[in-house]
Amino acid sequence: MAGLNRPLLWGGTLSLLAAFLHIAIIIGGPAWYRFFGAGEQFARLAEQGSPLPDTMTAVIALILLLWSLYAFAGAGLVHRLPWLKSILMLITAVYLIRGMALLPLALFMPQAVDSFLILSSLICMVIGMLHFSGTRQMIWELS
Repeated sequence: MAGLNRPLLWGGTLSLLAAFLHIAIIIGGPAWYRFFGAGEQFARLAEQGSPLPDTMTAVIALILLLWSLYAFAGAGLVHRLPWLKSILMLITAVYLIRGMALLPLALFMPQAVDSFLILSSLICMVIGMLHFSGTRQMIWELS
């Protein structure tokens, strides 16, 4: 049996940290929504007691938790999950597309680009590259 798949271990760990951060944002409330770049309208909805910001943020946290579980399965840390290869490829694509979305935005709407968008795009690119490398390694080991 091959050793632990370190790129997927790191990718899963970063997804898990991102999930915990989203949960912390819900707990932190409107000021945290503002600080982490969710936008003024989102923060105002949270201030008004709307369930929308917390619900959307919780859904994102759950997705990130699921993604971390799949990365950990691909890393060999937990039992193999259904459709592992396909789902890891999809997760990789989502992270990379989100990371690269900054490029057309910077070209066509440069006024919309801020430091949060740049940082979050870089983080998504790093996680996407870890998933790409780890998924490729996992597929290679399975063949």
